Amino acid sequence: MQWYGNESSKRISLSLPTILIQTLSLSLSLSLSLYISLGHSFCRSRSGSEARLEMAVPASLVILPIGILFLFSGLIVNIFQAFFFVLVRPLSKNMYRRINKVIAELLWLELIWLIDWWAAIEVEVHTDAETFRLLGKEHALVISNHRSDIDWLVGWVLAQRSGCLGSSLAIIKNEAKFLPIIGWSMWFCDYVFLERNWAKDESILKSGFQRLEDFPMPFWLALFVEGTRFTQQKLAVAQHYATARGLPVPKNVLIPRTKGFVSAVSHMRSFVPAIYDCTVAIPTNQSPPTLLRMFGGKPSVVKVQIRRHLMHEIPETEDGMAQWCRDVFVTKDALLEKYFTKGKFTDLEHQKINRPKKSLIVVTCWSCLVVYGIVKLIQWSSLLSSWQGITYFGAFLVLVTFTMQILIQSSESERSTPVGLPSQDPMRQAFIQNYAENQIFDNTS
Repeated sequence: MQWYGNESSKRISLSLPTILIQTLSLSLSLSLSLYISLGHSFCRSRSGSEARLEMAVPASLVILPIGILFLFSGLIVNIFQAFFFVLVRPLSKNMYRRINKVIAELLWLELIWLIDWWAAIEVEVHTDAETFRLLGKEHALVISNHRSDIDWLVGWVLAQRSGCLGSSLAIIKNEAKFLPIIGWSMWFCDYVFLERNWAKDESILKSGFQRLEDFPMPFWLALFVEGTRFTQQKLAVAQHYATARGLPVPKNVLIPRTKGFVSAVSHMRSFVPAIYDCTVAIPTNQSPPTLLRMFGGKPSVVKVQIRRHLMHEIPETEDGMAQWCRDVFVTKDALLEKYFTKGKFTDLEHQKINRPKKSLIVVTCWSCLVVYGIVKLIQWSSLLSSWQGITYFGAFLVLVTFTMQILIQSSESERSTPVGLPSQDPMRQAFIQNYAENQIFDNTS
């Protein structure tokens, strides 16, 4: 290492190996910071389980390089999405949607790679042969219980196997569209974002459903009608509510909020032929899969049962549609209870879904492109040839670390919609009423 120039403009003459060593040192420092942060999160939200804390060690070492890949590739995808949104969509909305489907998949396949090839999470699909044949060949409203932090990713796996990953949509909370990279890509893909205020959301839903009437390819619209992810605390609230209202008391699901379901069926009945009724179960002998466990390479099994219901068979009155939805969740609850107590999940056939290499190829290509681009940028700009440049690069790694922490924490069920146990006081009925009316949808928290 040699110094040139005066004191105010000292520069460092660095070879490529030295650049890589500097980069590695910064990456390891940031990985250590991320480990400390994630370890603290585990201690705070998960009672400091030693086994889970140990799992954060390899995860933190992986998150930074994957974060760099995700951030660079994601920004490229977002830029292309914005470009076609501005120039193509005003001329042909359907042409834009076809192009955007391909572009979005270049980003979303990175998450499919995490499930399929890095963490080796196995998704078991149980359905009849006819339903399996129709997956990806028709418009469908997808309803499901919300069992784990990565249910949405499991849905993406099924969509990818069915050929409609880039046209798989969802109804989610408005905050999700501000998530770096992933939330922006969802906005470009016609996701429906709700304010969680029915006075506003009723019109938002109607507008969102109307936009889908001329969708040029098969799409799935996912709706988690429980309104939030399943936790034991939320189950206790749901049980209190069911007891107070004289409803069947659930053991393994939450009580569905039916306003959104009724709105979806009412507005999409004419152009969506089917409802896919999905039931998700996690074996009791393993920890529920999370993004952090995925980054740590922890394999899991997720079981999914899919039943196809024809849209025209759903009752036409609002009360009838709401009751149909509640009955479906009573059936789900019984199915899950049978599985958790007797070990038998379903009588439907186990359909084999392969692990295609497409996501592996996409991630490999992105990795080569990003590494080549970063090395060339550093050499061209002499980014690491001065302490100022090294500081900028370190700040970039901090930004990547912070972004990935936001994405991971946004997916944790402990950070989802907070609910409390009803107290034995005059406010109890008001609380239960609030439980029934608030938080219509929530896909990502």
